[in-house]
Amino acid sequence: MLLLPTPRATAATRDRVPASAVAAPSFNLPMRSGAVALDSLRGKVVLVDFWASWCAPCARSFPWLAALQERYAEAGLVIVAINLDHDRDAADAFLASHPAPFDVAFDPSGKTAEAFKVKGMPSSFLIGPTGAVLYSHVGFDPARAGILEERVRQACTP
Repeated sequence: MLLLPTPRATAATRDRVPASAVAAPSFNLPMRSGAVALDSLRGKVVLVDFWASWCAPCARSFPWLAALQERYAEAGLVIVAINLDHDRDAADAFLASHPAPFDVAFDPSGKTAEAFKVKGMPSSFLIGPTGAVLYSHVGFDPARAGILEERVRQACTP
């Protein structure tokens, strides 16, 4: 499965707020050590971010994700960055130059991305404490990152 950025996506197609609460697809994926299962994070706000080593916007998004994790971790945010590279060495090289102080999972088969209907890289899905997808976004534009952060803030505020 090859996922490419969607260069002609407009704000309307990049950002999606479900009309009704849709449960996020479950996953259980290996990490650098251990595994992460979405079901085990029920009760928390989870930002699932799909990325790949060849994705330039993904490289720009990692420092922002790290800062987001730092700002909202105490409020219950958990970030799970799911790598879709077929070559684990490529993912590890990316992580060596783009530190990730959040959970990083690996899905070389791309089945989790298929379940989430990922349309481009990176793709982010904000999942509420009940397991429902609250918001999704394709791509990373620092000028628009505040929109996603505001959604995170709202989700983390009781």
